[in-house]
Amino acid sequence: MIVFDRVSKRYGSLPVLHDINLDVAAGEVISLIGPSGSGKSTLLRCVNHLERIEQGSITVDGELIGYRRDGNFAYELSERQIARQRARIGMVFQNFNLFGHKTALENVMEAPVHVLGIARREAEALAVELLARVGLADKMQNYPRMLSGGQQQRVAIARALAMKPKVLLFDEPTSALDPELVGEVLDVMRSLADEGLTMMVVTHEMSFAREVCNRIAFMQAGRIVELGAPSEIFNSAAFERTRSFMAKVH
Repeated sequence: MIVFDRVSKRYGSLPVLHDINLDVAAGEVISLIGPSGSGKSTLLRCVNHLERIEQGSITVDGELIGYRRDGNFAYELSERQIARQRARIGMVFQNFNLFGHKTALENVMEAPVHVLGIARREAEALAVELLARVGLADKMQNYPRMLSGGQQQRVAIARALAMKPKVLLFDEPTSALDPELVGEVLDVMRSLADEGLTMMVVTHEMSFAREVCNRIAFMQAGRIVELGAPSEIFNSAAFERTRSFMAKVH
């Protein structure tokens, strides 16, 4: 479903991703873990071309992301073409990025109506279904200021699902939440994993990585240092850097 082929990226002269190779199967959940500054969020943002890559390629469901090939050259797509690709790659950010002047229902309806061109009646029915799915059937007419952080993040997840994405990306979705609100967001993410949605998750929630993810990629200095099943990464990591990180966070 997602293929990273020798992906590298720089910020000016600073390399931030080095020759990343990774395949994510349809229905698989992969978590990206590692110390701050290791390139986890940058790698995630490359999937929908929020960050441009300098080398390599990324494909989602067989479609090259952000570029078109012409012989040995690659040319960046137009903003309109990139927006079309992003419409099928859902992303949930640390901060919820909801429209403050719109209700939860209106926030979820917004993109299906204005991006996909769905009729308002159909978009509303979809939004009602998705808000109920994330446990917010009684909060549909509430504005973001009336919701807790965990509830706002669940609205953001419903909004991403409203675009019927092929994959869903989570960039530290619980890091801005009070500890007591983390569980309600992780429960929704667990249910999505159970339903077979392809997901990549940047997280510091080790219990989620261990219990829900099919594989864990440990990143250090812009490289995937180690990739394996949770049992391998937690119990028998091959590299000392991975073992020392796990000892500190778990």
